[in-house]
Amino acid sequence: MRDVLNRLLAWEDAHVGFDAAVDGLPSALRGAVPPGLPHSAWQLVEHLRRGQHDILEFCVNPNYRELKWPDDYWPAAPQPPSEGAWDESVEAFRADRSALQRLALDASVDLDATIPHGTGQTYGREILLAADHTAYHVGQLVLVRRALGAWSAR
Repeated sequence: MRDVLNRLLAWEDAHVGFDAAVDGLPSALRGAVPPGLPHSAWQLVEHLRRGQHDILEFCVNPNYRELKWPDDYWPAAPQPPSEGAWDESVEAFRADRSALQRLALDASVDLDATIPHGTGQTYGREILLAADHTAYHVGQLVLVRRALGAWSAR
Protein backbone atom coordinates (compact mmCIF):
# COMPACT_ATOMS: atom_id res chain seq x y z
CA MET A 1 0.00 0.00 0.00
CA ARG A 2 2.85 2.39 0.78
CA ASP A 3 4.29 1.93 -2.69
CA VAL A 4 0.88 2.49 -4.30
CA LEU A 5 0.37 5.73 -2.34
CA ASN A 6 3.88 6.86 -3.26
CA ARG A 7 3.24 6.25 -6.96
CA LEU A 8 -0.30 7.65 -6.82
CA LEU A 9 1.01 11.10 -5.88
CA ALA A 10 2.70 11.37 -9.29
CA TRP A 11 0.40 8.94 -11.11
CA GLU A 12 0.35 8.87 -14.89
CA ASP A 13 -1.09 5.40 -15.38
CA ALA A 14 -4.65 6.49 -16.17
CA HIS A 15 -4.20 10.17 -17.04
CA VAL A 16 -1.69 12.94 -17.58
CA GLY A 17 0.28 13.89 -14.49
CA PHE A 18 1.19 17.29 -13.11
CA ASP A 19 4.65 17.37 -14.69
CA ALA A 20 3.33 16.74 -18.20
CA ALA A 21 0.47 19.20 -17.69
CA VAL A 22 2.79 22.10 -16.84
CA ASP A 23 5.54 21.22 -19.30
CA GLY A 24 6.08 23.67 -22.13
CA LEU A 25 3.21 26.06 -21.50
CA PRO A 26 4.33 29.41 -22.98
CA SER A 27 4.62 32.12 -20.33
CA ALA A 28 2.30 34.40 -22.35
CA LEU A 29 -0.56 31.90 -21.86
CA ARG A 30 -0.11 31.13 -18.17
CA GLY A 31 -2.42 33.93 -17.04
CA ALA A 32 -5.01 33.60 -19.82
CA VAL A 33 -8.53 32.52 -18.83
CA PRO A 34 -10.20 30.76 -21.75
CA PRO A 35 -13.78 31.81 -22.59
CA GLY A 36 -16.28 29.82 -20.56
CA LEU A 37 -13.73 28.54 -18.05
CA PRO A 38 -13.24 29.92 -14.54
CA HIS A 39 -9.46 29.77 -14.11
CA SER A 40 -6.15 30.38 -15.80
CA ALA A 41 -3.36 27.83 -15.82
CA TRP A 42 -1.56 29.97 -13.23
CA GLN A 43 -4.51 29.91 -10.86
CA LEU A 44 -4.76 26.12 -11.17
CA VAL A 45 -1.04 25.53 -10.66
CA GLU A 46 -0.91 27.83 -7.66
CA HIS A 47 -4.10 26.30 -6.22
CA LEU A 48 -2.57 22.85 -6.60
CA ARG A 49 0.56 24.03 -4.80
CA ARG A 50 -1.35 25.70 -1.97
CA GLY A 51 -3.72 22.79 -1.47
CA GLN A 52 -1.00 20.15 -1.46
CA HIS A 53 1.16 22.24 0.86
CA ASP A 54 -1.76 22.62 3.24
CA ILE A 55 -2.31 18.85 3.31
CA LEU A 56 1.40 18.24 3.95
CA GLU A 57 1.48 20.83 6.73
CA PHE A 58 -1.59 19.26 8.31
CA CYS A 59 0.16 15.88 8.32
CA VAL A 60 3.51 16.98 9.74
CA ASN A 61 3.03 20.20 11.70
CA PRO A 62 1.56 19.79 15.19
CA ASN A 63 1.00 23.57 15.24
CA TYR A 64 -0.99 23.49 12.00
CA ARG A 65 -3.55 26.26 11.55
CA GLU A 66 -6.41 25.83 9.11
CA LEU A 67 -6.38 28.20 6.16
CA LYS A 68 -9.32 30.38 5.14
CA TRP A 69 -11.40 29.00 2.29
CA PRO A 70 -11.29 30.05 -0.51
CA ASP A 71 -9.01 33.08 -0.09
CA ASP A 72 -5.92 31.20 1.09
CA TYR A 73 -6.25 28.46 -1.51
CA TRP A 74 -6.74 30.42 -4.74
CA PRO A 75 -4.74 33.31 -6.16
CA ALA A 76 -7.00 36.26 -6.93
CA ALA A 77 -5.29 37.37 -10.12
CA PRO A 78 -5.30 35.13 -13.18
CA GLN A 79 -1.69 35.95 -14.09
CA PRO A 80 1.47 35.11 -12.13
CA PRO A 81 2.60 38.06 -9.98
CA SER A 82 6.18 37.93 -11.30
CA GLU A 83 8.27 36.42 -14.05
CA GLY A 84 9.58 33.66 -11.79
CA ALA A 85 6.36 32.88 -9.92
CA TRP A 86 5.31 30.04 -12.24
CA ASP A 87 8.61 28.17 -11.90
CA GLU A 88 8.68 28.77 -8.14
CA SER A 89 5.15 27.39 -7.76
CA VAL A 90 5.90 24.33 -9.94
CA GLU A 91 9.09 23.56 -8.02
CA ALA A 92 7.39 24.04 -4.63
CA PHE A 93 4.61 21.68 -5.72
CA ARG A 94 7.19 19.06 -6.70
CA ALA A 95 9.09 19.48 -3.41
CA ASP A 96 5.92 19.04 -1.35
CA ARG A 97 4.88 16.07 -3.48
CA SER A 98 8.26 14.47 -2.74
CA ALA A 99 7.74 15.12 0.97
CA LEU A 100 4.32 13.43 0.82
CA GLN A 101 5.88 10.51 -1.05
CA ARG A 102 8.49 10.15 1.68
CA LEU A 103 5.70 10.25 4.26
CA ALA A 104 3.84 7.50 2.40
CA LEU A 105 6.96 5.31 2.35
CA ASP A 106 7.98 6.00 5.96
CA ALA A 107 7.45 2.71 7.82
CA SER A 108 7.45 4.57 11.14
CA VAL A 109 4.21 6.33 10.13
CA ASP A 110 1.05 4.29 10.68
CA LEU A 111 -1.07 5.23 7.68
CA ASP A 112 -4.22 4.19 9.58
CA ALA A 113 -3.37 6.32 12.62
CA THR A 114 -5.32 9.49 13.20
CA ILE A 115 -3.36 12.70 12.97
CA PRO A 116 -3.03 13.88 16.61
CA HIS A 117 -4.08 17.47 15.99
CA GLY A 118 -6.85 16.55 13.52
CA THR A 119 -10.48 15.60 13.92
CA GLY A 120 -10.25 11.95 12.91
CA GLN A 121 -8.29 12.19 9.65
CA THR A 122 -5.64 9.53 9.05
CA TYR A 123 -2.28 9.91 7.33
CA GLY A 124 -3.41 7.52 4.59
CA ARG A 125 -6.58 9.53 3.98
CA GLU A 126 -4.64 12.77 3.64
CA ILE A 127 -2.21 11.25 1.14
CA LEU A 128 -5.17 9.95 -0.89
CA LEU A 129 -6.80 13.37 -0.64
CA ALA A 130 -3.67 15.04 -2.02
CA ALA A 131 -3.54 12.62 -4.95
CA ASP A 132 -7.25 12.96 -5.69
CA HIS A 133 -7.15 16.76 -5.52
CA THR A 134 -4.16 16.83 -7.86
CA ALA A 135 -5.78 14.50 -10.39
CA TYR A 136 -8.94 16.61 -10.51
CA HIS A 137 -7.18 19.92 -11.06
CA VAL A 138 -4.59 18.52 -13.46
CA GLY A 139 -7.56 17.52 -15.62
CA GLN A 140 -8.74 21.12 -15.47
CA LEU A 141 -5.25 22.33 -16.35
CA VAL A 142 -5.23 20.16 -19.47
CA LEU A 143 -8.67 21.50 -20.38
CA VAL A 144 -7.40 25.09 -20.05
CA ARG A 145 -4.41 24.28 -22.22
CA ARG A 146 -6.62 22.67 -24.86
CA ALA A 147 -8.93 25.70 -24.87
CA LEU A 148 -5.90 27.95 -25.37
CA GLY A 149 -4.58 25.78 -28.21
CA ALA A 150 -1.51 24.93 -26.12
CA TRP A 151 -1.95 21.18 -25.74
CA SER A 152 -0.97 18.39 -28.07
CA ALA A 153 -2.02 14.79 -27.59
CA ARG A 154 0.66 12.94 -25.70
